Amino acid sequence: MLKIENLSWTTEDGTEVLRDVSLEIPDGKVVVITGPNGSGKTSLAKLIAGIYKPTSGKIILNGEDITDEGITERARRGVSYAFQQPVRFKGLTVSDLIALSSKDNLSRPDMCDVLVKVGLCATDYIDREVDSTLSGGEIKRIEIASVISRHSVLTVFDEPEAGIDLWSFTNLIDVFREMQKNLNGSLIIISHQERIIDIADELVVITDGEITACGPKDEVMPSLLEGKGCRKMCEMPREGIF
Repeated sequence: MLKIENLSWTTEDGTEVLRDVSLEIPDGKVVVITGPNGSGKTSLAKLIAGIYKPTSGKIILNGEDITDEGITERARRGVSYAFQQPVRFKGLTVSDLIALSSKDNLSRPDMCDVLVKVGLCATDYIDREVDSTLSGGEIKRIEIASVISRHSVLTVFDEPEAGIDLWSFTNLIDVFREMQKNLNGSLIIISHQERIIDIADELVVITDGEITACGPKDEVMPSLLEGKGCRKMCEMPREGIF
């Protein structure tokens, strides 16, 4: 379980991005964090991953305080982060990337199976370089393949729909649904895309750097669609939910 306690983050130029954010991400759940552009969603994702360090507050993973740990230390603990715009690596092949990502020393056939899961023909991609010759949809699916090969205790996807075509997006939803069926940890997706929100177990809404709604998707969505403030939902005690 991931617990975030009174988390705030201010940029070096003094801009307050997140204010006193507190929530719990339960195990075995798909949690979608949504909200308007510029509300702080991606900043929260990067704080969880260890890319940013909070100005105040705590991040606790499975009972251990990881607030001061960076992205490498958190990766060792089983925290995975998929960038909104995946990094390209000239000279590194797809098989190299998956091998580096996996903890299980995957065989070549196993790597091919992972690529097939994200809708790629393994024979066409396993030896390709992760460079600028790949399209946005291809690099996104390859990154997802590398992430799911890690079997992380906590996986964070930052706007996975960004920059991909409609076919790739449809395939992406199928990948997330498959991950949902076999989830051994927690999955956080930063998105404002309706079809991704639709697969959420829990929904968190951030507006102007603060949580304005959180809870089971079926409870949050009606108020969200009506445009009503939902802050009180976050203050209500719920057993096992946030």
